Amino acid sequence: MIYPIFKRLLDFLLALLALLALLPLFLPVMLVLVCTGEHQVFYFQERIGLHNRRFRLWKFATMLKNSPNMAGGLHTTRRDPRVLPLGGFLRKTKINELPQLVNILLGDMAIVGPRPLVDKTFEPYPAHVKAVIYNVRPGLTGVGSIVFRDEERLLSVCAMPAADFYQRYISPAKGELELWYQRHMSLSTDLTLILLTAWAIVRPQHQLLRKVFPTLPRLDVPGLT
Repeated sequence: MIYPIFKRLLDFLLALLALLALLPLFLPVMLVLVCTGEHQVFYFQERIGLHNRRFRLWKFATMLKNSPNMAGGLHTTRRDPRVLPLGGFLRKTKINELPQLVNILLGDMAIVGPRPLVDKTFEPYPAHVKAVIYNVRPGLTGVGSIVFRDEERLLSVCAMPAADFYQRYISPAKGELELWYQRHMSLSTDLTLILLTAWAIVRPQHQLLRKVFPTLPRLDVPGLT
């Protein structure tokens, strides 16, 4: 297929332009982070990437350094006490994810693709999903990111522990969405998902995704709109 090669070139160019354009935003964010919270600007974490190889993912620091070992573990809920003063705003606007543009330049990630997971959240995926989900580069955004844009709310209101809810409902649903993406991957799909991601930040409750992509799989996730 020609598109994956073109996709990598386009990702590199768009990520480079985005980094240059966002520099005036990054500098004040970095200054505030270094002066507040635990004085940490970036958070690095090992994630699963292309062909299940590991890489180091970049984020702006939004939570206490030891948060994975505190109550809640890898799952963040609304009003999570581990979130730093600026962290809530960065997470809500997704600014905390933008340093992953560096990962895109390095070839670890694409702009659109399945979100890169840590081993603990990758393990619950069904075997048929784990075998193929990272046949494409993980993405800064993707169909799973848009559908579960309000994941923190779901984990906050579920009637079972967040980790159990994630494993029972969210993992299988995200897996099916990412398999759908691989079957429909194209320039038009990627551009549409990028636009829908931007719109989801402004209008988190929008229901455009299924209208634009009526072939999306139906998901059995309590509380998901």
